[in-house]
Amino acid sequence: MSDENSIFIGGKPFMNYVTGVVMQFTTKGADEVVVKARGKFISRAVDVVEVASKRFLVGQVEISGIQIDSEEFKNQEGRQVRVSTIDIALKKK
Repeated sequence: MSDENSIFIGGKPFMNYVTGVVMQFTTKGADEVVVKARGKFISRAVDVVEVASKRFLVGQVEISGIQIDSEEFKNQEGRQVRVSTIDIALKKK
């Protein structure tokens, strides 16, 4: 899976991400799209997948896998911080 078919969730408006997922399947003809998020954006990633699959792409895509993990890195103060991550894979039916 390349980053080309990945949507990274952040602070942009919610519908921007939904549109991105829909465009990957419709315009670019992707067979699989992975929605990725970290920390406080995980709930937004779940919402994006639900809206894209149950409103815009009804009957066309399904969740093929969900992967959860955590990453450890140094924050701005230099402390080790662990943050949760999620990857939700959608594929064409």
